Order: sequence, then structure tokens, then C-alpha cells
Amino acid sequence: MDSFEVSAVIPAAPQAVYKAWLSGKEHAAMTGGGATGSARAGGKFTAWDGYIEGRNLELRPGKRIVQSWRTSEFAEGDADSRLEVVLAPVKGGTKVTLRHSNIPAGQGSSYKSGWGEHYFGPMKEYFSKKV
Repeated sequence: MDSFEVSAVIPAAPQAVYKAWLSGKEHAAMTGGGATGSARAGGKFTAWDGYIEGRNLELRPGKRIVQSWRTSEFAEGDADSRLEVVLAPVKGGTKVTLRHSNIPAGQGSSYKSGWGEHYFGPMKEYFSKKV
């Protein structure tokens, strides 16, 4: 299994990032890919037009999101991976730290680069326009 941690500072308050992550409409606006969301533990979500799907495992408003997470690239027998999103207020916004674990062997590096390209970059742009 693969795992990694990546982080970036997003120009928004932790509560704004938390809300956008869990809202299908705002998640889609923030990333540019179709999404559905849920702001409750146990709720299902999709992102990037169904490429990603999962369930909210643990929610601490404005602080932490833990989700089961898989893409259409996972084999049918693969267990879901685990995504932990930690939000911490810092100068200039929120430090978003992603801890992604239990990824099928050999897929981790593509997801690690994908978080920067398909999430952190678009999130910085999205929230910088909202200021």
C-alpha cells in the first residue's frame, strides 16, 4: 500500500475550506470537476465527474475531514483508501494538510501529484477570487 502527506496554504478561513470541500456545488466550483457532497458523517460524495467517490467517516467542522476515498482506477477488490484533511489557520489563510493512505500499491505517486494539480492549484485560484 502507498501513502503520503502533502500540504498547501489556501487563501481562505478554515471554515470556508471545510464548507467548500463538503458541498457538492462549491467543491465543483473550487476544482472545476462535477461533484456531489454531504456535510454529515456517513454521507457519500463524488468528485471530478464521478472519477472519485467515497464516504465521510469523521467530521470536525473547520478542523478535520476523514473520508474513505477511491477512484475508478482502483480494482474492484481494492479496499477504499483513507483521506484525512487537516485544516489549520495560518497567516494568509489555512494550511490544508492531506494525509492519503491505504492506496493500492503503485498508484500513490500519481495521486500525490494530482492533489497539487487538481486541488491545491484550483483551490488557491478559487479562493483568491472570493476575497
